[in-house]
This record gives sequence, C-alpha cells and structure tokens, in this order.
Amino acid sequence: MSGWIAVAGLGPGAPELITPDVAATLEKATDIIGYGPYVARIAQRDGLNLHASDNRVELDRACHALELAASGARVVIVSSGDPGVFAMASALFEAAECWPAPLPEIHVLPGITAMLAAAARAGAPLGHDFCAINLSDNLKPFALIERRLRHAARGDFAMAFYNPRSATRPHQFARVLQILREECNDDRPVIFARAVSTPEESLKTVALPQATPEMADMRTVVLVGNSMTRQVGRWIYTPRRAEAG
Repeated sequence: MSGWIAVAGLGPGAPELITPDVAATLEKATDIIGYGPYVARIAQRDGLNLHASDNRVELDRACHALELAASGARVVIVSSGDPGVFAMASALFEAAECWPAPLPEIHVLPGITAMLAAAARAGAPLGHDFCAINLSDNLKPFALIERRLRHAARGDFAMAFYNPRSATRPHQFARVLQILREECNDDRPVIFARAVSTPEESLKTVALPQATPEMADMRTVVLVGNSMTRQVGRWIYTPRRAEAG
C-alpha cells in the first residue's frame, strides 16, 4: 500500500477548533510526527505510533515523515494553528527538495492559526490590510525583523506578532515596542492574546505607550492595530475602508 503524508493544523488549542478534515485524517493515520506538546494533543489508539521530538528539529521531522511514507505508512505531521504559518508545511517541502526518491502523496490541511483566533476574541483588529511577523531570530537575523517591522509600521499595516518573547531572548520584544513607538501614534491599540481557546486564555488591550515586554511570552500572540483601528464597546476593530494617505 502506498504511504502518504498530511501536514495538519491542530488549531489554537481547543479540540472543537480542529477542522473535521483534520480530525478525519488523524483517524486514518498510522504515524503522528511533531513537536512534543502538539503530539501530546493526539489521543493514543491501537495501531497508532506517536513520534514526538524537540522544537528545533523541523527538517529531521520532515525527513522522518518521508522515510515512513516511503515504507507505506500514513503519516500526519502535526502543527499548532495552521501548518503553513511559521510551521511544518514549509519544512516538509524544504526537505522534499533534497529527497532522492519519488515523493509520496502530500496534503496540507489548513487550521485556525493563532492570530485569527486572537483577532476573533478581540473583535476584528485585522479587518483591513495586515501582516504577520515571526519575532524569533532562530531562522533569520534580528536586523531583518527590525527592517520588516519598520516597513510594516510605515505602510500602516495592522500587525500580528508570533513568538514575541522567550527566556532566551527576553530583551528583543522591548526593541520591537521601541520601534513601534518611533513609527506609530500613541493611541495605537496593542492586544496581548495568550493561550486563546485554552483554560489559560487571557486577553489584554492597552495603548502603545502602556505596552511592556513582560505582557508577552511564547504563548502570546500580539496584535497591533493600524492608524484607523478603533474601539466600540469592548471590541477592537479596523475599518474596511481607508483614505489615500
């Protein structure tokens, strides 16, 4: 029997936010591959092999999936959120470029990524043009992050920041906030959405001058409005229309 690989997004955390397509594919799998905490979200059953690994071995995971599929396994590589947003889909195709054998059948199954779950909790802060920036410098230099951040702010995009602050780089998010203060007006709302859709969920909105690095960690998605973003009741939204600047 020919093996296949599916790269699946498990959504932001709540089981009910896993899509039916992903749930059905997980039921067909013989092997689950992924970062330990994501694999731990999959219920064990007879005939299912779980392969958990560390956070920084994406290419190793991808090669392992290709090897298993080549032997006939039905492999699901799991990511949180959406697998195409700073996750495993890109790593799989990167590994596939160097794969010496014919590639197995591959499917990428979308999921609800963290910025969309966070935006829904807040209202509609990404209701106009927006960009997503991964603030981790694990795979790119921080100077590039700074440059992209400035261009996004000057372009008046709403922004979503992934991986804003970790124990190994606690000071970089302070630099991000400094750049935003240099480029944006003071009434720009900043939304700190932590662990959305889980029991640990928290949501905090402050004006840019009140934002501090300690408000974010690796389970937080930070959303920043554009110059037109406003509040109605408890909701934050960005209008769908914009005037020529």
